[in-house]
Amino acid sequence: MAAKSGVFRTARDEKTKQGTPAVRPATAAASSLDRLIHERTRLAIVSALAVNASLAFNELKQLLRVTDGNLSVHARKLEDAGYIGCTKSFAGRMPKTEFRLTPAGRRALEKYLDHMEALIHATREG
Repeated sequence: MAAKSGVFRTARDEKTKQGTPAVRPATAAASSLDRLIHERTRLAIVSALAVNASLAFNELKQLLRVTDGNLSVHARKLEDAGYIGCTKSFAGRMPKTEFRLTPAGRRALEKYLDHMEALIHATREG
């Protein structure tokens, strides 16, 4: 195992005067990420809806290459949080489910992206 150098030091290696671990900006930024959006499939759903006015269930399913059940579960979590809206209708006798990003969802995505940018910047600066 290599000896620790300045490059490999972690926040745990540094102590404040009170003896508690120092928190680096990158660590703070990572801990404040929106965990609801941070999950891969939910981030993909929100991102796809950010660049499309709306997407039908099957369009989103094909775009993300997920199963019906997987998409349903993740979409429901986003809908419960108020990040996406869901409209159900019929085209003839066929049910049609459309998703759209809500203003709250757009704000949450922007905040998430800002946090990721801050994390990247802090990591590159550190």
